[in-house]
Amino acid sequence: MSLAGWALILVFIAILLLLAKPMGAWMFALYEGRRTPLHPLLGPVETGFYRLSGVDPAAEQDWRRYAVHMILFNLGLLLLTYLILRTQAWLPFNPRGLPNVAPDLAFNTAVSFTTNTNWQSYAGEATMSQLSQMVALTVHNFTSAATGIALAFALFRGFARREAAIIGNFWADVTRITLYLLLPLSVLFAVFLIANGVPQTLAGSVDATTVEGARQSIALGPVASQEAIKLLGTNGGGFFNANSAHPFENPNALTNLFQMLSIFLIAVGLTWTFGKAVGNPRQGWAILAAMLILFLVGTSVVYWQEAAGNPVLHGLGIPGGNMEGKEVRFGIAGSALYAAVTTAASCGAVNAMHDSFTALGGMVPLINMQLGEVVVGGVGAGVYGFLLFAILAVFVAGLMVGRSPEYVGKKIEAREVKLAVLAIAVLPLVILGFTALSAVLPAGLAGPLNKGPHGFSEILYAFTSGVANNGSAFAGLTAATPWYDGLLGVAMWIGRFFVIIPMLAIAGSLAAKKYVPAGAGSFPTTGPLWIGLLVGIVLIVGGLTFLPSLALGPIADHLAMIRGQLF
Repeated sequence: MSLAGWALILVFIAILLLLAKPMGAWMFALYEGRRTPLHPLLGPVETGFYRLSGVDPAAEQDWRRYAVHMILFNLGLLLLTYLILRTQAWLPFNPRGLPNVAPDLAFNTAVSFTTNTNWQSYAGEATMSQLSQMVALTVHNFTSAATGIALAFALFRGFARREAAIIGNFWADVTRITLYLLLPLSVLFAVFLIANGVPQTLAGSVDATTVEGARQSIALGPVASQEAIKLLGTNGGGFFNANSAHPFENPNALTNLFQMLSIFLIAVGLTWTFGKAVGNPRQGWAILAAMLILFLVGTSVVYWQEAAGNPVLHGLGIPGGNMEGKEVRFGIAGSALYAAVTTAASCGAVNAMHDSFTALGGMVPLINMQLGEVVVGGVGAGVYGFLLFAILAVFVAGLMVGRSPEYVGKKIEAREVKLAVLAIAVLPLVILGFTALSAVLPAGLAGPLNKGPHGFSEILYAFTSGVANNGSAFAGLTAATPWYDGLLGVAMWIGRFFVIIPMLAIAGSLAAKKYVPAGAGSFPTTGPLWIGLLVGIVLIVGGLTFLPSLALGPIADHLAMIRGQLF
């Protein structure tokens, strides 16, 4: 480890803290439906959409209608994406003449981008046409991110409103978030990337002559536009197979830093938006503090392990940290921080191959996802997932002090606790169940490239990434098979929408409740004790469930490495 490495990590966190309030304030204006400085330019576009679609933005919905409209919207996009991928050979903007995508891969990819997972069982530059990249995939990067933020707004209204039956209008939320948040940020970021050398063209490739005199065809395309929303929307699906390790996606150390900041930017701002929505910004800062404590601990472990290196190689006279699978442009600190950021934020973009990390270094990204993707988490999904843990924490605190649990002015009763437990239980049930099937059946065992505990970790990581809607891979699993395409597709759908429905039910239940002012016996939910309780609940409820599987995978892998055995 080096001073420069720690400085990078601390500067990254400091910049995020500076950006949290202004980003949160901008989103609070959208949450309330107020005008922004962009309304003179984009307001007519918003109004035109409402007129064409017949949507009345002032007509709010109860939680059931909100959920139905959200699911129908996403189902429609899934079917459109599948159709485009299955017919791309006959559609325009296919300069390389790529064939139609196979049925199982098209299904997996359509579900993946609909659920904001962006798991990729394919090499983008060799599989997807320019039209597929722009329409089928990049459009999803906007809509899935906007859906997540809209759902967070719905839950915020549940906490903020008093004796109300409605939690907002899904179509108005998604439209405003897309027009006034995601689109302008993406344009600015794409211009920055283009200025740093990221391609933005409809050309399919360019021919180059190598230093040996051979001719090489280098894939090109509308990379910058997809890259910008891929990161801001915590999507993660790269234009190229190497993702953000590719110089056309991530050219230098400056773009690497900006990519990491963009992954966290919106999710961090949403914590402040929540505090403002419930009338107490300190509530948002408390949630952000708990998130960053978990993030900093995890990042420190990854950096420590990767900087320590592999003792087997040290024994062969090769000193230094673990550079296997890492870009020399970014080094160990830049790669370790990126790995922690992308898995803490359900983004899935990578600038290094996690399969090549040390056993414990690779375990932290795994744990980040298994905690429910709430360590900052995805745009929208992170904060509403963390609030589910907050409901459990308040319930536990109420048991300890012997009083009825309350949180930000709302009584937390049996209905909310049961729904929160139901939502949180989805991840371990599906992750562990599907991993168990794949670890014993021949179709599943044909996937991992390594044997022993490392091969098990590859399977566990794949389903953890899919169910948690992260999308990153250990890169050691052959996932482009009917078994993994199909099962991961189902896992991604369950991981997204089987959490959302209970969460929206909680929003509806809370909105209907009266406001209960804090009294002398109320448990404080803004101080260090509350932050510590939140961290503890996330670790105990979200983490201990997976300890046996971690013992079979990365922990056993680490112990074997110490004994000199590699897989």
